[in-house]
Amino acid sequence: MKSEKQNAGKELYQQLRAMPWERLWGGEVPRFDRATQAERAERVAVIRAVGVVFSESGPRELGGEVRRWLRNLLNDPVEKVRRYAMNALPKVGAGRDEESELLALLKKTDIDREKKFLAGALDKIGGEQTLAVAQGLFPRTEQKARAAVARSESPGSIRMDQPLEDISGVRIHLRGRRGLEGMLREEVKAVARGQFRVLDQSDGLVVIEPVAPFSLGDVYRMRCFGTAGFCLGTGRVGELADFMASPLALRLLRTFTEGTIRYRLDFVSKGHQRGAVRELASRVYSLCPEILNDPRSALWAMDIHPAQRGEMVELRPRLIPDPRFAYRLQYIPAASHPPLAAAMARLAGEMDEEVVWDPFCGSGVELIECALRGGVRTVFGTDLSAEAIATAQTNFAAAGIASVEAKFCCSDFREHAAIEGLEAGRVGLIITNPPLGMRVPVPSIRQLIADLFSVAAVALRPGGRLVFVNPLRSGSPHPRLKLQCSQTVDMSGFDCRMEMYVKS
Repeated sequence: MKSEKQNAGKELYQQLRAMPWERLWGGEVPRFDRATQAERAERVAVIRAVGVVFSESGPRELGGEVRRWLRNLLNDPVEKVRRYAMNALPKVGAGRDEESELLALLKKTDIDREKKFLAGALDKIGGEQTLAVAQGLFPRTEQKARAAVARSESPGSIRMDQPLEDISGVRIHLRGRRGLEGMLREEVKAVARGQFRVLDQSDGLVVIEPVAPFSLGDVYRMRCFGTAGFCLGTGRVGELADFMASPLALRLLRTFTEGTIRYRLDFVSKGHQRGAVRELASRVYSLCPEILNDPRSALWAMDIHPAQRGEMVELRPRLIPDPRFAYRLQYIPAASHPPLAAAMARLAGEMDEEVVWDPFCGSGVELIECALRGGVRTVFGTDLSAEAIATAQTNFAAAGIASVEAKFCCSDFREHAAIEGLEAGRVGLIITNPPLGMRVPVPSIRQLIADLFSVAAVALRPGGRLVFVNPLRSGSPHPRLKLQCSQTVDMSGFDCRMEMYVKS
């Protein structure tokens, strides 16, 4: 019988969930209000649907009226109705008035289940009022309220230029695409200038340690990695809280944080682990109340990665946008990720007053990364998409590279000879991530790559280079294009080769 009622409730919710807001609010809500207590208990799905549908498509001017309706339901004699109302309130923009109502109900109720759901609602909307009464009662609610107050008063920031003087025990994990580890190792040696040394590497990971005081800005001078994080420890699940609240974690967080320390907790590769997250965050708070779990706009992430000897905790700054690639104001589907573009630019080597061309320029990141390295006189970007050309122009302007002339043209790369500056033998570097047919349809990827080789053989000057992501196993059919480097790289689920050819 209970299972039948649950199924009926789910079916009702699905029906209500699909209704237009006007019909739900104008028809089902009045019907719910006229119902008997028993009928309301059977139709609590109306309350849930109101919260979800309003958050997605409800008119903002009705927000106050919707919240008042839900607040009135907090006084309903049916406990189930009250419970559904408190769950819906955070979805409709609940504020101080709703917080007061929830706290008033908390004082009156002696039902343990209701207290649990009240605490859950206060976790999401609680602030100063909740903090005043939650101390010693609900550790999780207290922590969430403290985080909310800190977030509203001062969101804080990551200190990029603050040096960490005590470097003992610090290990930094640079994560990126599988296949670029060697490139990243070389970048550490070239850019860090002896400030860091490489300890280890595995698929998609390079581990470095500092040999002198450093700042986060020093780490982010390197451009070929995706994320950087500090390893706090590896062990069993029961040890993770100790790592997260350790002296090492506090030293890093206090040095690099301006404002209250707030973090987001994530079990990487395991999907949603809400129960484990709640338990672990509560244990960390009991060990160190200075560190607040806050999934909303937190400055830091505590990532739990699977490891050979259990689980590994990694402390990662949540830099949004990434300061290295702040120029990427716009992007288009299937455009290159900036760390991959940076690796391609590094593979291309040093430049001397080069003319650089990207035949499939997309959002322009390869050209920007080349220009930022220096030695570039002119960049050309061509693409069949007018949207891509506009995006590349916007991003290049945002990069602020005034010393480099930039020319973008909506054109087929095979017609390069019609573009002044791209005539035969004028180009020093062709660098590109061509459409691979995964998200942007390509009639024949083999013909496209063959045409790219043919164009490169003509457009490049002697000694000029072609650097591109090759989805095929075949190399250049042109004898004057000599393969200099080939590295297999993970392109988010399938392997390609990042290659460089030199025109003899």
